Parts: sequence; C-alpha cells; structure tokens
Amino acid sequence: MTAGAWLTDTRAAPFRVQQWWVLTSRLIVPSVKTGEVLTSVLAPAAFTASFYIPLNTVMMFSGNGFSSYAQFMMPIVILQAAAFAAIGAAFRSATDAVAGLNRRFGSMPIGALVPVGARMSGNVFRLLISLTAALVCGHIIGFRFRLDAMHTVGFLLFSLLVGVALTLGADVIGTASKSPEATTQALVLPPLIFGMLSTGLAPASQFPDWIEPFVRNQPISQWVAALRALAGDTKGNAGEVTWSLMGPPLLWALGIFVVCLPLAIRLGSRRA
Repeated sequence: MTAGAWLTDTRAAPFRVQQWWVLTSRLIVPSVKTGEVLTSVLAPAAFTASFYIPLNTVMMFSGNGFSSYAQFMMPIVILQAAAFAAIGAAFRSATDAVAGLNRRFGSMPIGALVPVGARMSGNVFRLLISLTAALVCGHIIGFRFRLDAMHTVGFLLFSLLVGVALTLGADVIGTASKSPEATTQALVLPPLIFGMLSTGLAPASQFPDWIEPFVRNQPISQWVAALRALAGDTKGNAGEVTWSLMGPPLLWALGIFVVCLPLAIRLGSRRA
C-alpha cells in the first residue's frame, strides 16, 4: 500500500463513522419524537396478554412439566418480539429501496456498507426496546431467571443473537423487495405459522404424531428449548445447557448470518 492510499484510508475511517452516525440518527430520532418506539413496547405486551390469559389455566391443567405457564411460554414471547422488530426492519429497508434512497446513496461519497450498517443499528435499537419490554411483561406474569448470573447473561445474549439474525434477514428481504406493504404482509405469516407449530405454547407431545418431528426440530422450537434451558425452572424440567442442546439452536441462528450477511454486503455494495 502506498503512503497516499494509507492516508486516504486513515482519513476515510472517521468520516465513515460520522456518516454512519448521521444515517442512524435519521432512523432513530424521528421514531422517538413521533412515538413510533411505543409500538416496540406495546407489541410484546399484546403478545404476552394474548398468549398467557387464554392459555394459562388450560396448559397448567393439561400439564407441561414447568412450575408455571409463564416460565414455559416466556421464550416464545421473546421470539415474537424479535419477529415484530424484524418485520419493521423489512418495511424500513423496502421503503428506502422503493424511494430510491439506496441509489442516491450509491451516487454519493458514502461508504458502501454505511447505509445497511445504519439501518441495522436502528433495528438493534428497536430490538433492544422490544426485548426489554418482553422481559418486563414476563416478570409481571411470573417469569423468573432460576439459574446463576452466567446463565441469565447467556439468555439475554442468545435472545439478542436470534433477534439480530432475524432483523438482518428481514433487512435483506426488504432491500430486494419492490413493495414495503407486500413485504410486511408476507413476513407476518411465517412467524405466526412457525410460532403456532412449535413447542413455544404447548409441548410437542400434544401435537399429532405425524407433525411432531417437524414441531420438535424446526428453528423456533430449537430456540425455545435453548432459552428455557438458560432461564431454568424450579422443577428442573427446563433442560441442561449442554452442547448437544445448544448446538442446533446456535447453528440455526448462525446459518441465517452465513446466508444473509454476504447478501447484505452485495446489496449494499451496488452503485448507481
């Protein structure tokens, strides 16, 4: 590398950080001022109420092996909150694509990955609010961390990992989309279908035999199992945090990164 090229790269680094900050503020500040972030709080509350109130008595009567239904269903509330943040991420990236902002950024002296990095920063900001709201709602209905601090930190980090993976995948889908409304509507169904056909709300044994293998092994159920093991339970039926239990959930989450990260880089590197 020549001295001139080195100086150019050195000067470009802080400049791109400033670009990232400006574009991130473009996404965060208006959502705070208009109260849009309230939806990140209200959505987990709605999920918790809609799942817990009608199912608590029924599921505790039928049995699930846990000390409370709140302890059993908390992971699906976390995942639904992450899914809601992902749907919002897809809508925002699709809106930027349709409005021509990506082409405009491509014709300006902006780092190729700065716009997608800024969008992901805004997505993580909303994701953190959603996950915090979900935990508060879970605490209200009786969910508690039953293991040590290390397992609690693992629960929080794993929730964030899954949430970031989902928002990254949604951002890629939105960037490649031609309609924000159609993209949002299309992304509503997968979390709903996979959430209902998972062990998040009921044990796999309560599903018909022909679909039970799918219910046990699909990604939502695997993530639910990991979060239950990290949260623990007083009856000791949440599972133990071992590589055999945590391996598949981690592979599902990392697999999304492996597929979507190169796509995000490719889409972000396109120039007008």
